[in-house]
Amino acid sequence: MGSTSIPPPPPPHLLLPTLFLLCLSLLTNQYHSSTAALGAADPSELRALMELKSSLDPEGRVLSSWMAEGDPCAGAGGGFEGVACDGHGKVANISLQGKGLSGSISPAVSQLRSLSGLYLHYNALAGVVPPEIADLASLLDLYLNVNNLSGTIPEEIGNMASLQVLQLCYNQLTGSIPTQLGLLKKLDVLALQSNRLTGAIPASLGDLVQLTRIDLSFNELFGSIPVKLAQLPRLRILDLRNNTLSGNVPSELVRLDGGFQFGGNAGLCGVGFSTLRVCTPADLLNPRPEPIGRDPDWLKPREIPQSANLTANCDDTRCSNSPKSSAVGVTAGIVAVLVAVMVSGLFTVAWYRRRKQKIGSSLEISDSRLSTDQPKEMHRKNASPLISLEYSNGWDPLADGRSGVGFSQEVSQSFRFNLEEVECATQYFSEVNLLGRSNFASTYKGTLRDGTVVAVKSISKSSCKSEEADFLKGLKLLTLLRHENLVGLRGFCCSRGRGECFLVYDFAANGSLSEYLDVKPDDKGRILEWPVRVSIIKGIGKGIEYLHSNRAKKPSLVHQNLSAEKVLIDRHFAPLLSGSGLHRLLADDVVFSTLKGSAAMGYLAPEYTTTGRFTEKSDVYAFGVIILQVLTGKMRVSHLRLSAESGKLEDLVDENLNGNFSKPEAAKLAGIALMCTSEAPSQRPKMELVLKELSS
Repeated sequence: MGSTSIPPPPPPHLLLPTLFLLCLSLLTNQYHSSTAALGAADPSELRALMELKSSLDPEGRVLSSWMAEGDPCAGAGGGFEGVACDGHGKVANISLQGKGLSGSISPAVSQLRSLSGLYLHYNALAGVVPPEIADLASLLDLYLNVNNLSGTIPEEIGNMASLQVLQLCYNQLTGSIPTQLGLLKKLDVLALQSNRLTGAIPASLGDLVQLTRIDLSFNELFGSIPVKLAQLPRLRILDLRNNTLSGNVPSELVRLDGGFQFGGNAGLCGVGFSTLRVCTPADLLNPRPEPIGRDPDWLKPREIPQSANLTANCDDTRCSNSPKSSAVGVTAGIVAVLVAVMVSGLFTVAWYRRRKQKIGSSLEISDSRLSTDQPKEMHRKNASPLISLEYSNGWDPLADGRSGVGFSQEVSQSFRFNLEEVECATQYFSEVNLLGRSNFASTYKGTLRDGTVVAVKSISKSSCKSEEADFLKGLKLLTLLRHENLVGLRGFCCSRGRGECFLVYDFAANGSLSEYLDVKPDDKGRILEWPVRVSIIKGIGKGIEYLHSNRAKKPSLVHQNLSAEKVLIDRHFAPLLSGSGLHRLLADDVVFSTLKGSAAMGYLAPEYTTTGRFTEKSDVYAFGVIILQVLTGKMRVSHLRLSAESGKLEDLVDENLNGNFSKPEAAKLAGIALMCTSEAPSQRPKMELVLKELSS
């Protein structure tokens, strides 16, 4: 065998210069390869970006950094705002959410072929969704929600094979849901809620085996719920509220528990769902899967049966719930009768389904609820954590004594209720004890075993923070909030079986402040006397200042949703702020969906429309609105600010007081209200200064 000679090493005195030259050569090669990749922008992509700028921001007020002679991938402050590039100098991500863009989406976006994330949500974009967007073969996330987009959903979107998240909710989209969406085999989240969509739910969506969340609520969809949809293996959330769906609800959806929401569909029926009526033969034979027309009687809302008022025999150890067993017996009998009817009508139903056509409806419904889904990291391949709502342990964040994130066992145990206590207190969540319902929670009046009256807020897991650690941090924060003008949290209970979290609060005997506004003169019992009004304003101010302060082991906190509804009145007519810190428990899209009422009543600070953010100054603005409400005794105060500015107290103070008020106090409160509701946030005082003014 031949031998290979090894060259001798360089002499010692030449070793260091040799190593230096070698390193220099390597660095030079790396530099040249890097600059080749990150050098001049791709001319075709630059042209596409400039066309996109022209359409998104026609007045050029937002995207000033997007310049024709610029480099979108320059980085270090020299690139295009909201644009991120990959290692090859190609545009990979456009994040322009909440920028106040008021134009439209140009078809030129389709030229950015390496785009993996397009985040244009929470703007004021109009026009249609361009069909050319389907040319973005690498796109993973498409967030166009919370805009003013109109027209139909392009069926070409079905060609976007890589798409994982499709967010088109809170727009003005019309027409039917394209059956071609059933081709998006990697789709994880489909959010189309709060549009004006009509037609039936395509059965092709049942082919999307990766789907975990579908939200089609607040549209005008009709027909039945496809059985294939109910059989999706990974589905955790199915929200179909407020449509005109009808027919039998597939029994497979029982497994979703609180993740399946269907309220506001009077025509639905089924077995296994407590609020649904049992289907009749007429429902089964004529489920209206895709109706050709609508008769007036069918459009009339059907009253959903209320749950029975169970008289729970609660002692120190257990609650009796025997009415459940009798209900099961009745249900079993009804099911037995229905089986025979179903068999005889099976072929009729199949024939009926095949012969119907998809024909849209002109009825429209709109809901301007807001959302702030944030984009995920550019190279992340799975769905955004704000969307994934399934907890690793089946959703019981406090299961097995785990506390985590500094949530001490002592705090956990002192605040923790068990499900039996909560069920007994509310008589198994009887409708008789229902105090109110929102889009994310139901609140019940309850009585604990020691006779204490409480309010129990039930929140479904689909409305809660998806990350367990974030949820626990929010829960810990709620336990730290202690002030005489905040509703006191007594404890909580998280139920894996029910998929709900229950917050137990002190009960406010005199309702909310909103019940004392717009009072008729003959309703003397709800007309607040002047000293009570002044006391309520001061108490609200103290509660807000406490939230904003950083003391008593509590971080500073912005309420985010102050309103007369959120101010409760106790038996001594002291004000108690409710909902403080609650946003720390809730998913972002749920938090912002609650703002519809606040915006309509004028509580939302003007800068929110451009920034999409809450600050202490936005709380101050809402407080100023509440002062005007208390002074005037009226819910809507938009036009009354002029009266406050003019100084005409007789036009400002509630006429129900018949002049029985202090003019100096009223003038001072009006002045404080004007300062708090200044257009510019910088001109609004801090709550600490407001309290000094109130106390003087």
